[in-house]
Amino acid sequence: MSQEKVTVIAYIEVKPGSEAAFLESAHKVVAATRAEEACINYDLHQSDEKPNLFMFYENWTSMAGLQQHAQSAHIQTFRASIGDLLAKPTDIKTYKMVSELAS
Repeated sequence: MSQEKVTVIAYIEVKPGSEAAFLESAHKVVAATRAEEACINYDLHQSDEKPNLFMFYENWTSMAGLQQHAQSAHIQTFRASIGDLLAKPTDIKTYKMVSELAS
């Protein structure tokens, strides 16, 4: 049985005015995460309409790789560093690609 790739979309809304502080921490975690073996891509986006809303778009080689990422020191440090900046809890959704199954 082959491992399925996993896509994650995580929405993070920070308190207005804390965007720069969030980005400082986020840029560090992006660099560290992209170096992980299971990471295919790890991209951070900022909303054009609501500048305090960010979205991570991530692809992982497997669920096991994503779980290792969630336990990594750099993601734990990131979560701790942005805790006071959050306007509401992070909304994280995982997906599996099904378009390749139709081929």
